[in-house]
Amino acid sequence: MTRLDGLRGILAVYVMLGHTAPFIPWPSALGWGVEAAVSHGLAAVNLFFALSGLVIVQSMARFGGRARAFLAARAWRLLPVYFVVLALATAVLAWRSPFAAMPWVHLGDLGCEFWERTLPHRLFAHIALHLALLQGALPHDVLHDAQFSLLGPAWSLSTEWQFYVMIALVVPLTGIDDRGLRRLVVLCLALGVSGRVYTAVMPVAWHFHRAFLPNEAAYFAIGIAAARLWRGEAGLVPFAATLAVAVLIGASHGSGLGMIGKGLPPLVWAVMIAAQRTPDHRLVRPIARCLDHPAVLWLGAISYPLYLVNEPVGRALAVVVGGAALGDPVWFSLVWGPLTLAGSVGLAAVLHYTVERRCLAWAKARIRPPVAVTAAAQSSGPAAV
Repeated sequence: MTRLDGLRGILAVYVMLGHTAPFIPWPSALGWGVEAAVSHGLAAVNLFFALSGLVIVQSMARFGGRARAFLAARAWRLLPVYFVVLALATAVLAWRSPFAAMPWVHLGDLGCEFWERTLPHRLFAHIALHLALLQGALPHDVLHDAQFSLLGPAWSLSTEWQFYVMIALVVPLTGIDDRGLRRLVVLCLALGVSGRVYTAVMPVAWHFHRAFLPNEAAYFAIGIAAARLWRGEAGLVPFAATLAVAVLIGASHGSGLGMIGKGLPPLVWAVMIAAQRTPDHRLVRPIARCLDHPAVLWLGAISYPLYLVNEPVGRALAVVVGGAALGDPVWFSLVWGPLTLAGSVGLAAVLHYTVERRCLAWAKARIRPPVAVTAAAQSSGPAAV
């Protein structure tokens, strides 16, 4: 399933561009167009969740439903790179704020939603939550802005970990056959509906951030539905029905860009599944060829560290370049943007080859799935998210 590896690469680059564009002082007409084009980073992350739904049920099946082995394997997949980048991000955040050297970024601008200005109060509580990947499981007012306080992109890792724990608890009860997957789809959609109901009836102070699993569960559901389709145990009608419910749940999250970010991913996911299953169809052939390109596949291989490192790399370079630019927005734009993109890709590659691959190899040698992987499963199963 290499094309979905290519999709990871495209999504990671898109999120990186979206996190970079708001800090560049574009000319007014150009800036509106650029920022509008790359402003759907949330939709890209929701597609990552769909990918995870597809991958995780296959991973759980290979472990025969054994929760402990499954969670251990997922921890080795996520945590080593995450801990390295979390330490880097915390150090950069403590070092110096770049906003003084970027006078064109004002409080309330989109860039201020991506980067915190200082280390948070109750720092050790924030660190503890991040180490446990629970920063997305608290209401807003319990620990203010915990989801973004140290490493912004890691909010989605908290959502992923909540999903893994749920799968580990539920699969031993439901099984991992087609009936079990159908129940998982229904459970995830029910969680999505419950998240909307909770937000509608509870006081604002007790609202959860989007990192809380019920707020994103519908996207995991469309990934699990794709796994059923892949196995040949369910046809297009159940898959399409899951997509339709996910679109409705997503579109209920507001209006404008927020609705697009929530309602669009299921439709894009359907196109990506078509590009994987019927790559020679004339409607999806260009997409399939793009996803098969070696450069795109390489970006997919480094997509996990690339997704994480863009924020601390951009922040550190903004301090250096912004200070050298002395407030000159043109000089800053010409230097900082390309350096941030190249530096993020370079550091992600280093982390991939020196940390990620080595830890995965170590874990695979010690945490062996008890279920033999057939040739058919090997040809259809995507690499770990």
